[in-house]
Amino acid sequence: METPFALAVFQSPVARDGLSVAADVAIVVVAVAVVVLAVLGSMLLFRLNGAIKETRIGVRQNLGPVSDRARSISDNVEFITQALRTDVERLNASVKGLTDRLQLASERMEERIEEFNALMEVVQNEAEDLFLDTASTVRGVRAGARSIGSAHSRRPPAPDDGVSEDPPEDEAHEARAVAAEEA
Repeated sequence: METPFALAVFQSPVARDGLSVAADVAIVVVAVAVVVLAVLGSMLLFRLNGAIKETRIGVRQNLGPVSDRARSISDNVEFITQALRTDVERLNASVKGLTDRLQLASERMEERIEEFNALMEVVQNEAEDLFLDTASTVRGVRAGARSIGSAHSRRPPAPDDGVSEDPPEDEAHEARAVAAEEA
């Protein structure tokens, strides 16, 4: 059985010119360069992988305390927030209670003021009525005094028997006018 590889190996050497030999050498040099570059690249990747592992371990060691500290800060902030929330809720409840009490006091004060105003109105009406009654009485007394004074000045002295005469027409008319004014 003949394979192409066997044919190439067992063939007789052919005369070659310089250009084909140079091309064959160039191909071998390029192949060796590719192999060397592949070996160097793989060595570089292994070193880079090791450096990355060391960096990751260092970062983990360095970030461990930082993350613990950040967690501690977060816990402190949460505690402060909860304390502030509690204080604000207490303050809000106090303000609401104070507002309710002030509203109740205001309503009570309004009721008392209304009651006081009603009382003052009644007192004022009573005072006005008393004043009007007093003024009427004084006017009636004055009118009576005038009428008695004018009756004494016009009338002859009364007899001693105690019987009085009817008032003259002018005095009756004047008494009616005073009564009409009072009404």
